[in-house]
Amino acid sequence: MSQNHLDTTIFGEPPPDEPRRRRHRRRRRGKGRRIVTILVAVVLVGGAAATAFTLLKPLVSSLVGGGTSEAEDFPGPGEGEVQVTVKAGDSGEAIATALKAAGVVKTRTAYLNASAADPEQSAKIQAGTYSLRKGMTAADAFAMLSDPGNRAVLRATIPEGLWVNEIFARLSKATGVPVKDYQAAAKNTAALGLPESAKGRLDGYLFPSSYEFDDKVPAATQLKQMVAMTLAELKKAGVQPGDYNRILTVASIIEGEVNGDADRAKVARVIENRLDDPNGPTIGRLQMDSTVHYIEQKRGRAGTSNEARNSDSPYNTYKVQGLPPGPINSPGAASIEAAAAPADGPWFYFVAVNPDTGETKFAVTQAEHDANVREFNEWCSNNKDKC
Repeated sequence: MSQNHLDTTIFGEPPPDEPRRRRHRRRRRGKGRRIVTILVAVVLVGGAAATAFTLLKPLVSSLVGGGTSEAEDFPGPGEGEVQVTVKAGDSGEAIATALKAAGVVKTRTAYLNASAADPEQSAKIQAGTYSLRKGMTAADAFAMLSDPGNRAVLRATIPEGLWVNEIFARLSKATGVPVKDYQAAAKNTAALGLPESAKGRLDGYLFPSSYEFDDKVPAATQLKQMVAMTLAELKKAGVQPGDYNRILTVASIIEGEVNGDADRAKVARVIENRLDDPNGPTIGRLQMDSTVHYIEQKRGRAGTSNEARNSDSPYNTYKVQGLPPGPINSPGAASIEAAAAPADGPWFYFVAVNPDTGETKFAVTQAEHDANVREFNEWCSNNKDKC
């Protein structure tokens, strides 16, 4: 080692080849930094891609396959039983929310996808209560809601010819609404849409039909709907508002007298013939047993007793001329139509010679009628428990 080399080493001066080594090391460090930067970029991009794939996979799956991802839907078929109520006017969003809340479907999206796949069936979903299972596939839940046969509805069936108190009892039994609620609602007849000609009485205006009411439908709402149906039937039969009460009164008598449809228009003619001829064989009296039954509020027997026929009630058509003050029951469409359009004929009498079958015979004269009555009496002698 020369003195010059030693001196430069001791005092920190680099040897002649030192600058080349430093430049080489700097190049290696620069290249390493670039590699690290590239690796970091690759990791970041890859992570973003993975995140995006995770987030978008359900959407892509739905768009491509037209279905719902497994993460959004239960595998089905479900278990147990749960009641889900669809209200009138509920949107698909509302139904989806109710299903998810009840544990029927896993997500709202799952149901909405199933509904969107069949808009025609979706539009047919009816209000009502449905029995479903927890943990169903959205497609299965949608299929059950789309079938009206799966609705668990409370149905109140009101047959023709019932009195008001009988209708209240049937409505209460079917819906769970107390009878007293119907009685209270009946006091505010204006709120029920009852016409003034009814004079505040619901008799005859509660249309006989099948209704889907439940305990959440107030008594007044139920009665209002029944009144509206009666008014609609009167309009359909061509009855003018001023004649509503009269036609319903005649129709209610027809309903109380006839068992079957064929003779209703003929019974209507008998009633009109008696009313039109106050000097006729019945002296303008209708003499209808059904009106006496209304006074007594008793059913189950044909004919009436002498005591009942001597009642001073304005509904006793054996003593009072003309029509009673109002309807005696709620007539159906067939009786309303018969009252609005009676058959042509000269009859003043009729009698059901066989109350079991409804066979009815009509007569013009008292003698003809007496013969028919004898036939009825013979039936009664053979069926004493019914007379």
